[in-house]
Amino acid sequence: MPGRLRAALLRAAGVVGRALLVVWVTATVVFFALRGAGGDPVEAVLGGPGSQAGPEAVAAAKAQYGLDLPLGQQYLLQLRNVLTLDLGDSYARRAPVRDLVLGALAPTSVLALAALVLGWLLALAGAWLMTSAAATSGPLAPLGRIVARLARGWEVVASVLPHFWLGAVLVALFAAGLRWFPATSTPGSLPGLVLPTLTLAIPLAGFLGQLLGEGLAEAESRPFTTTARARGASPSQVLARHTLRHAAIPTIALTGWAFGFLVSGAVVVETLFGRPGLGRLLVDATLQRDVPVVMGAIVVIALVYVVLTIVVEAIEAVLDPRWRAGGTA
Repeated sequence: MPGRLRAALLRAAGVVGRALLVVWVTATVVFFALRGAGGDPVEAVLGGPGSQAGPEAVAAAKAQYGLDLPLGQQYLLQLRNVLTLDLGDSYARRAPVRDLVLGALAPTSVLALAALVLGWLLALAGAWLMTSAAATSGPLAPLGRIVARLARGWEVVASVLPHFWLGAVLVALFAAGLRWFPATSTPGSLPGLVLPTLTLAIPLAGFLGQLLGEGLAEAESRPFTTTARARGASPSQVLARHTLRHAAIPTIALTGWAFGFLVSGAVVVETLFGRPGLGRLLVDATLQRDVPVVMGAIVVIALVYVVLTIVVEAIEAVLDPRWRAGGTA
C-alpha cells in the first residue's frame, strides 16, 4: 500500500476513533448528570412535575421507556440506542427523536455555516490589514505599526467576548437603537440572521485571526518569502501567493473544532434571539430531563463533526505540499 494512502487511512481512522470516544464520554456524562440532578425522568413522560397521573399510569410509562430498570441497565440501554442510531421517542414530546433533532439541525447549520464563513472573512481581512500596515514604509511607517497593533489588540479582545454579552450589545445597538435588524430571528429571515451570525462570528474571527497572525509571522522568516520579495513581489502578492497559504494550514485544521465552538455558542445565541434550532432543543430537553433527545442531539453533532473533520483533512492535504509528498505534515 502506498505510504500516502496508508497515512490517509490512519488519519481517517484516528478521526473516527476520537469521534466515537467523544460520543461515549459525552453520552455518559450527560446521562449521569441528568439522572443525578434530581427529579424523576418519568415526569417528562407524564407531562411534567404537576402531572396528576395515577400509579398505574406511572408504572406503564416506566415500563414503556425502560425507566423501571436499574440505573446501570438504563445506561447500557441508552448507550446501545446511541451506538445503533436507534434514538427512540422523546419523553416529553412523544415524537421520534430523529425527526426532532434533524428538524432542529437545519436552522442551526445555517447559522453555524454563516458564522463560520463570516468569521473566516473577518480573520482574513484582519490578516491582510495587519500585514499591509506592518509593511508600510516611509513617513507612514509609524502609522502602519500603530494600525497593526490596534488590529492585533482587537483580535485578542474579540476572541474572549462572551456570546451572551456580545449578543445583548448588538441587540441594544442595532435592534433597539438603530432599528436596522430585528431582535428575534426566525428561519428563512435574512435580516433576522444578521445579529445571531455576528454574535457567533466575531469571537471566532478573533481566535482565527490570532492563529493566522502567528502563522504569517512564522512564514515571513521562510526562504520562499525572501525569494518572492527578491523577485519584486509586493506585500499583497507575497501574502496572497505564499505566506497566507502556509499560515492557513494549521488554522483550517481547526475548522472542525470551530464548528463545535459555534454549535455550543448556538445554545446561548438561539435562546437570546428566540431562534429555533439544535441549541434551544438541547436546552429544553435538558430542563425536561428528556434523555433520548439530549443523546440524539449529541450523536448528530458528533457525526457532523466527523464528516467536517474528514473534509478538513482533505483540504489540508491539498494545501500542504509535505502531505502531498506523502508525509504526515
